[in-house]
Amino acid sequence: MHTAPDVILHLAHAGVSLVIDARAGRLPSIVHWGAQLGDLDDGALRGLADAAVPVVGSNNVDTPPRVAVLPEHHTGWTGRPGVSGSSSGRGWSPKFATTSVELDDAGVTGFVSAGAGRAVFHASDDQQRLALRLELELLDSGLIRARAAVTNLQDAAYAVDDVSLCFPLPAEATEVLDFTGQHNYERFPQRGPLRAGIHLRENRRGRTAADSAYVLHAGVPGFGFAEGATWAVHTAWSGNHRHYAERVYTGEQVLGGGEVLLPGEIVLARGEEYETPWVFGAYGDGLDAIAHRFHDHLRALGTDRPADRPVTLNVWEAVYFRHDAAELIALADKAAEIGIERFVLDDGWFGDRRTDRAGLGDWVVSSDVWPDGLHPLVDHVKAKGMQFGLWFEPEMINLDSDLARRHPEWIMAARDELPVESRAQHVLNLAAPGAYAHVRDQMLALLDEYAIDYIKWDHNRDLTEAGDREHGGRPVVHEQTRAFYRLLRELKEAHPTLEIESCSSGGGRVDLGVLELTDRIWVSDNSDPHDRQSMMHWSVQLAPPEFLGAHIASDRSHTTGRRLDLSFRASTALFGHLGIEWDLGEATDAELELLRRWIALHKEHRALLLGGTVVRMDTVDPRVVVHGVVAPDDSEAIFSSALLDTTVPEPAARLKLRGLDPDRTYHLQPMFIGPLPSGLIPPPWWGEPSDAEALAAQEYWDRATRSDVSYAGARFRGDVLAHVGVAAPRVHPDQAVIYRAAAVD
Repeated sequence: MHTAPDVILHLAHAGVSLVIDARAGRLPSIVHWGAQLGDLDDGALRGLADAAVPVVGSNNVDTPPRVAVLPEHHTGWTGRPGVSGSSSGRGWSPKFATTSVELDDAGVTGFVSAGAGRAVFHASDDQQRLALRLELELLDSGLIRARAAVTNLQDAAYAVDDVSLCFPLPAEATEVLDFTGQHNYERFPQRGPLRAGIHLRENRRGRTAADSAYVLHAGVPGFGFAEGATWAVHTAWSGNHRHYAERVYTGEQVLGGGEVLLPGEIVLARGEEYETPWVFGAYGDGLDAIAHRFHDHLRALGTDRPADRPVTLNVWEAVYFRHDAAELIALADKAAEIGIERFVLDDGWFGDRRTDRAGLGDWVVSSDVWPDGLHPLVDHVKAKGMQFGLWFEPEMINLDSDLARRHPEWIMAARDELPVESRAQHVLNLAAPGAYAHVRDQMLALLDEYAIDYIKWDHNRDLTEAGDREHGGRPVVHEQTRAFYRLLRELKEAHPTLEIESCSSGGGRVDLGVLELTDRIWVSDNSDPHDRQSMMHWSVQLAPPEFLGAHIASDRSHTTGRRLDLSFRASTALFGHLGIEWDLGEATDAELELLRRWIALHKEHRALLLGGTVVRMDTVDPRVVVHGVVAPDDSEAIFSSALLDTTVPEPAARLKLRGLDPDRTYHLQPMFIGPLPSGLIPPPWWGEPSDAEALAAQEYWDRATRSDVSYAGARFRGDVLAHVGVAAPRVHPDQAVIYRAAAVD
């Protein structure tokens, strides 16, 4: 017989306090998650936990409500329960009792205060049907995260329908912000009031998807980038998942998340366990503070390389399926001349892959297109001092492939007939050991034969009717996601220096589950800077800039058809992992020279651009996008101000730039490469241009023809830039101005 532990924990670090009440053997409940509190002794902790117990409301259950991290139905909680499942209808409302508590692997009792750390609560239900392990952690970044593992203790099978975890929200958090989107326009923000009931975002696409909630926030009304108490939740899972915000009639409100399980997907025999993905929580003053916690977490894992993210050329929009060794070698020569550091061969190099309707699953170099293998291209790229990257889509299969003809049973389906096709392809069931081994071994064979530094890992369709045909069509999205993670780990263990980009119809698989295992994401298949300004602006809410694949594409966007100036395309891509998506063979000598200079500028400031602290400005007009990165020591910063559409009134509102040391003085100067922005009318504080006489002879609408004009700029204190601001220039829509601020003291 276990004695019920009597535990209150106070974990405090990085400006965050997490107070956890697990007295009398109850599952842990979070009393406070928010601003860091001072030192609390035993009496103060007990008083805090007792003071948080509400009165019993009219017509409510007689015991005051107490929402655990894993909410329980038996307590009277009428919101989403933590565990939903049963053994043929029995044990559907488990009543758990905590048997032991550990903090950083040491058993604890009583009242404990500590810094960052992981608490583990072991519990079992009153009928001894289930065991529960609940982990709750405060990380060095100030993020919190939780996960649960349910084990079946009985002979009867236990079907798990759902396991969800949640964190409490204070009453003042009455507004929610999350994201939606579509292919070619990912991570579009949407916000509104948190109403009674549930704000539920469920994803059943089998991948994170372009329309995912991404990060679900709740905060005080009007919270913005700079300020406003904000809480957020993120489910770190690349398969089916949910995010939700819920307010029940008794007044409690929570943020939660978990995996969405398909019917019958998890059925536990005696001794078997289901473990949830991590559900992360972030608290901060404003959206930037939330983003910084996620950035700090990813950077602490060692996956960032802010000073040496190689400038990349991806050849997809240059050649598509038109693979010709001579043409690609010539493209590599031009790439090396302008400073490219990584050359990536995209789709079309394998099997019968001459169009998008054949070859997926046959990861063998095509002898038709590459009679000497990839060696001539790889060797030439390496001789030019560049890294070599290769495109794969390991989880997909075409019916017109050797693999499909040999093993049709490995194609996912819920019945004898196949699901609807999408992009002329189906999903390969990596939960099948043979299918997994086939993909792994063919990829490893290529990695062993060729000097491949980088994989562009694509995933171009949803998992529709994702069933295992060898086992009656039972659903396997959960197992597929685990297999994907396992394959990533195996490839990196075999080739430790290998870097992997997560691409999924563009930005369709971006979450902490995949970010912790890869090195880069492809933000979107749409490289049009007009759209990318918004997508980059919001993608950094989770992923730091060094993860954001940002390419300068050709003058006419292959996605939208817009024609936009090179300066705007380059200014937009500058703030991510820079690359080129352009047939350099069609670029003029003048364009190649400008590309070379933009690449040189990025390299010069790469450590700052990819390793600095992201700041985004709350602008009066959403068509004006202002953001930047600040050095960790506040010594310098680079900012961008972009105008996406005609804005009123004119002149534009003052440009305010925050994030700098308020007590230091900075030299603020606009930076230009090549032609000035179209329609430029500079503010007086810029000073006289370097070529004032020639510039004065032109009308403002012709000034984009003037190249290499510079302005002296002026000096301002950090607090002046943040709170007063400076006059903004006048430019035409789809133009941007880059500013550098350098401390002068």
